[in-house]
Amino acid sequence: MNMSLLLGVNIDHVATLRQARYARMANSPNAEPCPVTAGHDALLGGADSLTIHVRGDRRHMQDADAFRIRAEVPLPLNFEMGVTDEMVGIALRLKPDFACLVPESREEITTEGGLNVLGSLEKTRSAVVRLQEAGIRVSLFIDPDLRQIDAAASIGADMIELHTGEFANALGGQVDEELARLVAAAKLGHAAGMQVNAGHGINYLNVAQLFAVPHLTELNIGHTIVSRSVRVGLTAAVREMKALLDPYPASA
Repeated sequence: MNMSLLLGVNIDHVATLRQARYARMANSPNAEPCPVTAGHDALLGGADSLTIHVRGDRRHMQDADAFRIRAEVPLPLNFEMGVTDEMVGIALRLKPDFACLVPESREEITTEGGLNVLGSLEKTRSAVVRLQEAGIRVSLFIDPDLRQIDAAASIGADMIELHTGEFANALGGQVDEELARLVAAAKLGHAAGMQVNAGHGINYLNVAQLFAVPHLTELNIGHTIVSRSVRVGLTAAVREMKALLDPYPASA
């Protein structure tokens, strides 16, 4: 049974704001806002984990941020990463609690779409095995596509994170269609023995609609919380989102 829906807080955009002014001196004590401080604020607000993504182009989180957050913030760390030898190497040194394999393109503003597990089966399997051998639980960020979920199960992923971007962008009757896709995907992932998480585009207004999706363990949410924090502070913004998750119905 799910006792409660967990909240993973993505603090990448705190680093995005810092990089807008301090890209050349990200490690300086004068560089603000500080992602480590943001991690502590999220902890105070009731976050169950932190998510960070060190991208290949280092557009927001830097390697040093990741290692400081891991060392200084007593929360489980979810390390989003491209499926590359460079990122696997960083993860093996960082030793996060979880690693979430995501697609990555230099042209995109943020991660768009899920990982094509079917199209990169052996490459993805290799990364999963290397991470798991180091004691890191591995999640795959995938679209609510039943073929991709079967592929994720076939290579031994511990978890899937369902990409909720299409749901978040849907209008009218499309919302119900996207929710139906997520429901089917969550049921299949759960039946295959994988933990089911979800993320992307979830905000304070649409999060309750996801309560129709069974077997969810954790939602990973970032942009809307950081945006809300401009008005109320990060601790309060996390606390508000955490409260919105309380009514999620437990599922067997």
